[in-house]
Amino acid sequence: MESNRLQRGVVAVEFAIVLPVLLSLIFGVIEFGVALYDQAIITNASREAARAGVVVRKVKATIPQIKTVGMNYCKEYLISFGNTVSPDVSVSESTNPDFSTPQLNVTVSYTYVGLLLGPLLSAITGPMRLSATAVMIEE
Repeated sequence: MESNRLQRGVVAVEFAIVLPVLLSLIFGVIEFGVALYDQAIITNASREAARAGVVVRKVKATIPQIKTVGMNYCKEYLISFGNTVSPDVSVSESTNPDFSTPQLNVTVSYTYVGLLLGPLLSAITGPMRLSATAVMIEE
């Protein structure tokens, strides 16, 4: 009877040791998945904004309009966990040296904060900066 009681105590100690490691692993996988999702969202936002800037229209889209397309896409789909830092959208035009045609470059950058492990890692390694650039030839 006493060995049964000791065995229950050993199980409780093992559980107390393993539980924090297991929870850290689970939350780490979830946060890494959310960070990858946010990277995909800012990649799509840069692509959507670049596409809005190069599509042939009667009136060409202005740089503020192109930035608004990227910001609206991020606002709608980005998982931010209540983070007040908004993404940064920069737009520049250049000329492709191979074809001498104008290009539109749209870069979306975002500082990923995370929910639980993100702030802990940010204190050690600094904030995780996600960035994506889309380059399209103007039509």
